[in-house]
Amino acid sequence: MRIVILGNGISGVTAARHIRKQSDHPITIISSETPYFFSRTALMYVYMGHMRFQDTQPYENNFWVKNRIDLVQAHITDIHFGDRFLLSENGEKIFYDKLILALGSKPNKFGWPGQDLQAVHGLYHKQDLEAMEKHSKGLKRAVIVGGGLIGLEMAEMFLSRHIPVTFLVREPDYWRVVLPAEESAMVSRHIRHHGIDLRLSTELKEIIDDGNGKACAVMTHKNERIDCGFVGLTAGVSPNVAFLKKTELAIGRGIQVNEFLKTNQPHVYAIGDCAEMLTPKAGRRPIEAVWYTGRMMGETVAQNICGKKTAYQPGIWFNSAKFLDIEYQVYGTIPSILPQGIETIYWEHPDGDKSIRINYRKDNGTVTGFNLMGIRYRHQVCEKWIKSKAHIEEVLMHLALANFDPEFFKTYEQEILATYNQQTGKSLRAKSQRRLSSVLSFLKSN
Repeated sequence: MRIVILGNGISGVTAARHIRKQSDHPITIISSETPYFFSRTALMYVYMGHMRFQDTQPYENNFWVKNRIDLVQAHITDIHFGDRFLLSENGEKIFYDKLILALGSKPNKFGWPGQDLQAVHGLYHKQDLEAMEKHSKGLKRAVIVGGGLIGLEMAEMFLSRHIPVTFLVREPDYWRVVLPAEESAMVSRHIRHHGIDLRLSTELKEIIDDGNGKACAVMTHKNERIDCGFVGLTAGVSPNVAFLKKTELAIGRGIQVNEFLKTNQPHVYAIGDCAEMLTPKAGRRPIEAVWYTGRMMGETVAQNICGKKTAYQPGIWFNSAKFLDIEYQVYGTIPSILPQGIETIYWEHPDGDKSIRINYRKDNGTVTGFNLMGIRYRHQVCEKWIKSKAHIEEVLMHLALANFDPEFFKTYEQEILATYNQQTGKSLRAKSQRRLSSVLSFLKSN
C-alpha cells in the first residue's frame, strides 16, 4: 500500500513518522516549499539572527532515508481522485493507494488594490522570510496590516533591526476578536511601549505602486497616506485549498472531514490547517490552525491508515503565544465577549503587564477557562480542573497548585482570591500547596 502525503508541515510529517512506527508501507511526502521539514514558528528567529535556517529543521537530513520516507519537491497542480494520482507542474503523475492532504494555510488577501505588488508579503512560507530579508536593506518603514499573532511577530522582527513599523488594526484594540477587552487593551499598551506606531480602528484601503511594480506607500480608509518600503499582509490565514475547489472533493472553508479525518473521496484524508471538521467537538472550532492540533491530527490519521480506527479527540482547547515580552496562555473557553450564564474574575497587576482571568458558570460555579498574561500556570493542573468541573471556590483555595516554578517566579493567588472575595462578599482563604509533591499528588488523584 503506497501512502502519499501532500505537505511537509507538522501534521504531514507527524503522520509519516507514526505510520512508519506501525508499518512498512511505502511513504512519500511531497512539498513545493522546501525539501525538508522545518519549524514555521522559528522563522522569526532566523531573521532576528538567533538561529540559522538549518537550525529550524528538527531532523537531520539522513533521518528520512533511515526511516524509508521518500521526499519529493514538486508543485502539484491537480489531483485525479478517481484514478488515484497527483499531477505535478511538469506533468509527472504520482500514484497513491492512500492519500493524506496536509496542505496548510495561506495568508488572507481581501482584494486590496496593489496587494500583488513587489515588497508585499505575508509571513507563513520560507519564501516570505526570504522576501523580508531581500527588502530589509535600507528599509525606512514597514506597514503591517492585521491585528493577529503573525502581524506582531513580523513587527518584532523589523524592530530587531531598528526598522520603524506602523501597525494597522481594524479593531478598537489589538486582537480584540480573540482577547477580552482588558487583555486586548493591555497588549495594545505594550505594543506602543515598544515604539510601534499602532493605528487602531484603521483599515487598509490601497497599496500604492511606485511606478515600477513595487509598494511605496499605503492609503488607509481614512485617506491617510503612509510611506513605506514593505507591506506585511497578516490579516489571518485560510486553508490552502483553492486548486482543489473544482474537483469532487467536498470543500467548505477547508477540506471537510469526519471524526476519523476522512474526506468524501475514498482513501483520502485531510489533516492540519486545511481540514474542516464536519462535527467539531464541544468548545472547538471546525478549523483550528495551530501547531498542536496539526500534530494530534497527524497521530490520529496514522492510526486510521494502519487499521486502528481512531476518532480525533482534541481535548480541551489551549493555546500559548508571546506578545513581545508578555507571555500568553489560555486553557478552556475564554471568549472575547462574556456569554450569558458565565461569570468572570479578572485581576490585573498594577504595572499593567500581568493578569489572571478565570471564567466559571453562574448556575453551578464550575470553572470553564483560564486566561493568563505574563504569568504561567501548569497546563495539566488547569486542564484537570476544567475536565473535572471543579468549583470556582475549590480552584481559588488551591490555586497555588497551578503555579509554574513558584520558587523562581512571584505568585498572585492571594490577589486573585481577594478579587473574588470583593466581588462576592465572601472571605475565602487560599491554602498553601506549592511543593511539587502536592502537584503530582493532585494530578494522580481521581
